Amino acid sequence: MTVQDPAMAPAAPVGFDARLWLKGAGASAETPLRLASILTVADLIPATGFAAGLALSVDALTRASGDPAATMGAVAWVALAALCLGVRGLLGRFAAEAGFRAARQVKSSVRRTVLADVFAGRRTARQGVVAAAEGVEALDGYYARFAVARTAAVVSPLVAIGVIAVASPVVAGVLAFTLLTFVAGMALAGMAAADESRRQFAALEKLSGLFLDRVRSLPAVLAFQAEDRVTAQTAVVSEELAERTARVLRIAFMSSGVLEFFSALAMALAAVYCGFNLLRLLPFPVPEQLDLARAFFVLAMAPEVYAPMRRLAAAYHDRQAAEAAAPSVASNAATAPTMPAPSPLLIDAPGVRFRQVTVAYDGGPPVLDRFELDVRSGQIVAITGASGSGKSTLLHVLLGLVPLNAGWVEVDGAPSPEAGGLAGLAAWAGQTPVIVPGTMFDNIRLARREASSGQVMRAAAEAGLKGDLNRMLDERGGSLSGGEQRRIGLARALLKPAAVLLLDEPTANLDAKSEAEVLDVIRRAAAGRTTLVATHSTAVMAIADRVVRL
Repeated sequence: MTVQDPAMAPAAPVGFDARLWLKGAGASAETPLRLASILTVADLIPATGFAAGLALSVDALTRASGDPAATMGAVAWVALAALCLGVRGLLGRFAAEAGFRAARQVKSSVRRTVLADVFAGRRTARQGVVAAAEGVEALDGYYARFAVARTAAVVSPLVAIGVIAVASPVVAGVLAFTLLTFVAGMALAGMAAADESRRQFAALEKLSGLFLDRVRSLPAVLAFQAEDRVTAQTAVVSEELAERTARVLRIAFMSSGVLEFFSALAMALAAVYCGFNLLRLLPFPVPEQLDLARAFFVLAMAPEVYAPMRRLAAAYHDRQAAEAAAPSVASNAATAPTMPAPSPLLIDAPGVRFRQVTVAYDGGPPVLDRFELDVRSGQIVAITGASGSGKSTLLHVLLGLVPLNAGWVEVDGAPSPEAGGLAGLAAWAGQTPVIVPGTMFDNIRLARREASSGQVMRAAAEAGLKGDLNRMLDERGGSLSGGEQRRIGLARALLKPAAVLLLDEPTANLDAKSEAEVLDVIRRAAAGRTTLVATHSTAVMAIADRVVRL
C-alpha cells in the first residue's frame, strides 16, 4: 500500500498558568500599556501642585487682612490649583485612551487566534463562539484598567507618602501604617472573589454554549415538540448564572465597604492629628509643630495615598474575570490534547475486505452479522436491501463511525485503522450533505481546504452546479434544492483526491431527469477509485460492476 506521510499532531500541554498567559498576551500591546501606566503615575505631579496651591491660597487669605499683595498671591495660588486640576483631567483622559487602545489590540489578537483554532479544528464551533464573544470581552477590563492601575498602586502611594513626609513625618507614618491594613484587606477580598469569579464565568460559558446549541438545533426541537423541556433547561442554567453573579457582586460590595472603612479611618486620624496639632492640644509630645499651610497640604495630599489603591480595588474584579476566562481563550495549538494523526491518503485505488464484521446497537440484534465481502481495486459496488438492512451501517463501518462488535476490515490486505477508519482515505457523499453558513464555494472547499479556486470551480462544474458559487447559504441550505445539495456533496467528493469513494443514497427522492444527471457525475467521480454505493435505485445498480444485496 503506497501512502503519503501524515502531518504531525500538536504536542500535549503540561499545564496552564492564567497569570503567565495574560502577561504574554499583553506583549502585543506593550507600548500603550506602558504609556497608560506612566501617565497614571504622572498624575501625582499635578495632584501635588493642586494640594500646594490650595494650602498656600488658604494660608495667604488668612494673612491678607486687606493687603492687596496678599490677596493677589492667594488668587495666584488658586489659579495654580485650577491649572493642576485641568492637567489632571487631561492626563486621566490620555491614560484611559491608552488603556482602552491596549485592550483593543490584545482582544483583536486573541480573537484572531481563537478563530484560527476553530478553522484549524483545534476547538469546536461552540467553544470558539463562547471564547470569541464572552471570553475575549472578559479581557477588556484587565488591560484597560487593572494592568494600568496595578503599576500606579505600587508606585504612587509610596511617592505620595514621601511627599507628605516633607510636611509632616508623623502623618506620613500614620498613613503608611494604615496602608498596610488597606493592602491586607484587598488581598483577603481578592482571594474570596477568585473562586466565585471562576464559577461565574463557567456558568456563563455553560449558558452561552447551551443557547447556541439550542438555536442551531431549533428545527429538531420544534419537530420533537421539546419546547417546554428546552425552556426549562435554559431557565435552570440562567438561574445558576444569576446566583453566581449575585455572589460575586456581594463579595465585591463587601470588600469595597471594608476598603472604604480603612481609607476613611486613615483620613480621620490625619485630620484629628492636624487639628489638635494646630491647636497645640495633643496629649502626647511630637517632634513637629504644624502651621496652617502645612496642615492643609497634608490633608489635601492624604487622599492621593489611597486613590491608586481604590482604582486597583475597583478593577480587581476585572483581573479575576480575565483569569477565569484565560483558559477558554488561550490557543489550543499548544494546549489541545494530542489527536490521532489523520489517515494517510492512498495514491492507488485499494481493495477492501470485510471479515466476519458484526455490528449491533445497544445490545439489540445484529444489523450486520459475520458479514463477508471482497471489493476489488477500482470496482464499483452497489449495496442494496430493505430499509434497516445495514446499508448505511456498512459505510459507517468504513468511516469509523460505528464500533465493531466482532470482525475487522482490511485495506489492501492491511487492517483498517481503528481510530477514524477510512475517513482520511475516502471521499464521502451522504444523503443530506452538511451545509455550513457561508458561500457555496466555501461549502465545496470543506473537502479540501488547500484547494485552489480553479480546482473548486472545476469540481463544481463536473458536479453540474450552475450559477454563482459566491451565493450565501444558511446552515440548513434553505435556498438549495435537494438536487443541488446532493451535487455539493458530489462536488466535494470530486475535489478530494481520495482513492475510495463512499456514497449513501445519492439519488434518493430525485426525479428521473435529476437522477440521470447525478448518475453521470457518479461515473466521473468513481473513475480510478474503489467505490461503494448504498442505494435502492435500479439506475444506480445498473452502472455498478457488482450488486450486493443485504
